[in-house]
Parts: sequence; C-alpha cells; structure tokens
Amino acid sequence: MNVRFLALFMLLALACNQKTGSLVSDRNSKINITERRSVLVFTTADSTQFQLTKTDVLTFSPFGQPFETQPCVFVDPLQQFQTFVGIGGALTDASAETFAKLPKLKQTEFLQAYFDREKGIGYTIGRTNINSCDFSSDMYTCVSDGDRDLRTFNLAHDERFKIPFIKSAMVAAGGNLNLFVSPWSPPAWMKDNNSMLQGGKLKPEFFDSWANYYVKFIQAYEKSGVPIWGLTVQNEPMAKQTWESCIYTATEERDFIKNYLGPTLKKNGLANKKLIAWDHNRDLIYQRAATYLHDPEAEKYIWGIGFHWYEVWNGGRQYENVKRVNESFPDKKLLLTEACNYPFSWKTFDDWTWGEQYGENMIHDFNNGAVAWTDWNILLDETGGPNHVNNFCFAPVHAKTKEGTLHYMNSYYYIGHFSKFILPGARRIVSSSSRAQLLTTAFQNPDGSIAVVVMNPTKEKISYRMCIAGQAVETLSLPHSIATLVF
Repeated sequence: MNVRFLALFMLLALACNQKTGSLVSDRNSKINITERRSVLVFTTADSTQFQLTKTDVLTFSPFGQPFETQPCVFVDPLQQFQTFVGIGGALTDASAETFAKLPKLKQTEFLQAYFDREKGIGYTIGRTNINSCDFSSDMYTCVSDGDRDLRTFNLAHDERFKIPFIKSAMVAAGGNLNLFVSPWSPPAWMKDNNSMLQGGKLKPEFFDSWANYYVKFIQAYEKSGVPIWGLTVQNEPMAKQTWESCIYTATEERDFIKNYLGPTLKKNGLANKKLIAWDHNRDLIYQRAATYLHDPEAEKYIWGIGFHWYEVWNGGRQYENVKRVNESFPDKKLLLTEACNYPFSWKTFDDWTWGEQYGENMIHDFNNGAVAWTDWNILLDETGGPNHVNNFCFAPVHAKTKEGTLHYMNSYYYIGHFSKFILPGARRIVSSSSRAQLLTTAFQNPDGSIAVVVMNPTKEKISYRMCIAGQAVETLSLPHSIATLVF
C-alpha cells in the first residue's frame, strides 16, 4: 500500500466515523445520522415524494480501475481549495412585510425551515437593502431631502418590519447570520437625474455625504442590535432600471472606493466590514475586477467581488468568467450576491427547471471558486411581491397571506442540498464526474465529514459509483434529481 493510498484510506475512515448531524426529511420528523462508516444519501427528485429525503445508506467496498462503461464520481480530499463562507438569502422589505402577515405558527415554521440546520436548511448569510429597492412597497430613504450632513438620519421605516424580521432570523440561526447591506440608489437629490429610479449617477459634490451614509446605516443597525458583516458598493451598477438604480463605470466605482468609501469606513472604525465590489452579472466581472484590483489604493479596501446570474439574458451562463477572476486574484473572495427566477406565475410554480437552475449555477460557481451564495428574496407573497414597480418574481418560499399558508418551491430543496450539509469553514475538494450528465461538487467540513452533491438534469436514470481512495459505493441517480452523499 503506497503512502498516498494509505493517507486517503485513513482520511476516509476518519470521515466515516464522524457524526454528521441530523436531518428533517419532512419538517415534522427527524432522522438522526448516527450510522458509522456509511454513506447517507439524501435526494430531491421530480415526479417523486423525495424532498431532501434520506433515500439510502451505502457501505464502501474495494473498487479498482473503472471501465469506460462505468459512470463514476471521483472524490479526492487531499486536493483542497477555497474555504466556504455560507449560503443564504435576502431579507428585503417585501420579505419582512409578507412575514408579518403570517400567523405565528407559520412564522415559526418559516424561520425553522430556513435557519435551523436540523429542522431546515441552515442559512448562514443574509442580505438587506439600504434605502428602498424594487422589492419595497414604497420609495424611501433614511434622511430628509437636501440633508447633506445627514443630521436627520433615522431608521424609522426599517424599524416597522425589516429590523424585527432580521432579528427573528438571527435568533433562528442561533446568532450565526452574516448580514451584508446593499444600496440600490442614493437619495434622488444626490443624483444627476434627480430620481432614485432610471439609473442616473451620484453627483461629485455628494461623494462624501454618500460615503458617510453607509457608515450611518451600519452604525444605526448595530445600535439597534443587528450586527453587519459586510456591504456592497452598489447593486447592479451598470443597469438603468425602472426601479431604484445608480450607474458607475468601473473607474468611477474604483475611484469612489479608494477616495471616499474605503477611507470613510476606516476612519469610522469599520475597516473590518467585508467590502464587496461589482455586485452585478458574470459577463463583465473580469473587466470590473481587474479595474479595481490592479489599483493598489482601491484593492486594499476590497474583500471580495460579488456577482449575479442574469447574464443569461445576453446569451447564456458565463461561469468561466468567475474562474478567470479566481485565477487572477486568488486572495479576493468571490460570492454570488443575487439570483432569482421570474416572471412569477402560479401556473409555472411547480416547473422543475426552477430548482435545476439553482443546482447548476451553485455547482459551477463553487467549482470556479465562489465562497458563498446568496439568493434574492427569502419570502414573497402570492403575487410574487410586494413590489412597487410590478417587477414580480419567484422566491424559494411563497406565502398565501389571505390563507396564512406557506408554499415551498423545488428551488428551496435544491438550495438545501448545499446549505444543509456544507458548513461554514468547509474546504472544497475535488469531485470529478466521468459523465457530463452528472454535475458534481464536494466539500470537507471542519469536523472531517464530506458532502458530495450530484445533480442529474436529464430524463435518464444513471447508475454510478462514488469513488474515494480505492473504495466505492454504488447508487442510482434518478431523472431530474439532486442528491447529497454524506459520510
């Protein structure tokens, strides 16, 4: 037995003897994960009752050289990559207002479903909006018109629904919720189009005021009992939207960071907040990242680069662009900061493609270096809102507020195949598929346990082996399914 084989076998033995927690397969009954030296398989599949359901317990057996006709997923824990930060969603005004309309029992169910790792899927990241966004019932800011010194700054609007909602989520997450904040637009009077809508740009004479606005917002939230983990500079800075938006070119965003926002955060003792640039699609991510990060005076303030998935409108997913940034700037963190499906319709609520889009994107983003993944609205109502500009969309969970009921999309379960089993601090490891039909990624958790995600977006059943260190288990990937193998 050579040294490499021995090391892998010892690692496998250690991992298989770890307890991996417990799972709720139907939100009403727990399944305790206590089997040792076994692989537990959890499945979500189309045209079945499987929803993050434990479907198999497998035992490793020796396995040598596979034939070309034997589909395999090869896992190698000795090859480790980025450290996982977490998965979560956006706690917007729309989500908070919808949550407030639910009966208390349904509020408890909702919080457990998202933030409890045993009873739900264990979200550890949250995002919320600075000032209003499209998923607000109205337009608002935190200051009076023309108050460039921000003397009137207050959180009166947020204190009604959003802050209590965020606090409830933090309690449900056991205090382990990293919240970052994002502006959609400065106040209208700070912009050259005198509107929070339809793009426009921040006027140079308000650069200082706007940089101080972030500080006021963070300090006010923390004074109210809501810790802030990080912030993005601007949501979608290249999009002129019918809703709240503001345009920055790459050089304008770079200069705002290095001359105003970065120094202002540092001066006010907030240099430890994770500053995230770009916060827009994968299509321009390399050009934007290179512009910021080749400038040492801007680069020193930037923790990471955020991205969205909507470049699909321009012809397709551009996952390789994430990889290019990761290769070129390996010390900076990459994270998806927003994603959603739309337009909203109950007629298409159960379309299986909604969940599969999440699974495909998450696998590719993690394999290309992302450390975190943040969905858009965590909860919406029966209209796909509220939204003050009628830009309705899907959330993984919807509420029928008049009935007081919750409805879970398959996207909720697809996200859960990652967020429930991959813990903050995990390291991505190699998971290599011998079949293009099987998409896969894998992580080793801090406790030594391993989670391997395997997704089958085809209509075919595929029998395959999951192989590690000369050992393998054989299992069946159902049509249009996603599975997490835990050991």
